[in-house]
Amino acid sequence: MDGILPLWKPKGLTSHDCVMKMRRIFQMKKIGHTGTLDPDAEGVLPICLGQATKIVPFLTDTKKTYIAACSLGRTTETEDATGATVEEIVVEYPPSIEEIEAVLEQFNGEIVQIPPMYSAVKVNGRKLYEYARANETVERPERTVFIESLRIVPHELSGPNCFGLEIVCSKGTYIRTLCVDIGKMLGFPAHMAALERTKTGEFEKTNAITFEMLEEAKENGTLNKLLQSIERGVTHLPVIQVDNETKIRVKFGQKLPKPTEIIADQPYLIKHEDEILAVYQMNPKNDEEIKPMRVFTEEQKSR
Repeated sequence: MDGILPLWKPKGLTSHDCVMKMRRIFQMKKIGHTGTLDPDAEGVLPICLGQATKIVPFLTDTKKTYIAACSLGRTTETEDATGATVEEIVVEYPPSIEEIEAVLEQFNGEIVQIPPMYSAVKVNGRKLYEYARANETVERPERTVFIESLRIVPHELSGPNCFGLEIVCSKGTYIRTLCVDIGKMLGFPAHMAALERTKTGEFEKTNAITFEMLEEAKENGTLNKLLQSIERGVTHLPVIQVDNETKIRVKFGQKLPKPTEIIADQPYLIKHEDEILAVYQMNPKNDEEIKPMRVFTEEQKSR
């Protein structure tokens, strides 16, 4: 069974927990997720099955949309509502909407973040949360991320000291850290009070599948009907169409002459009519060739 399932991850489960449950439901091992979502967060978590696991890096690389609640007056060790309090003050004079919007404008585009200590970022072969749990300090590497859109939205937790945010951003963006940094610029300690991922690539909340829906489909023998095509996960990649002769070469994983369509050193989806064959990129050893990154060994037609 091959395809992508746009899972709605519930609160309380890690992304790895979701993969393990999916393996039990589908009775197969070749399953992988496409971007870690915090245990206390819920939202869209595309799961790749079978041949679709070959596109995990490309689907993980797509932009994400989140709805978060930014709460002023308290910072925590984990930068979210679950962590121990680091600093807490009474917010006597909350910022106005205009003041918040003025600060949000400064976070559009490329920004630099320092990952939270309670995160899975690795330093010297160890995850940051391992250092944190051992009460060890380590220098955290800065990372550059891109905020495409950042605006205030209604939220069930909205109040004088808390406001909702919709964030469209690149992979690797820590929304917890974004909330903390927004609070700092407003002059208050802050943390992320809630988080929901509403979109990953082409997969949205409106077409996400819950575990309850999966269990029901399993009983009815209709699990395969819930899967989306592999191509849905790589719609952001530019496409190069090849003829039947080249298709055979692609199937054998051969290097190809650089097509005229190649204008940037990025992944390209190779197709023969409606069939996706592989993902290719420039050959770093020969700028007149492209080489395979992933080759699909079975025919995968778009649905």
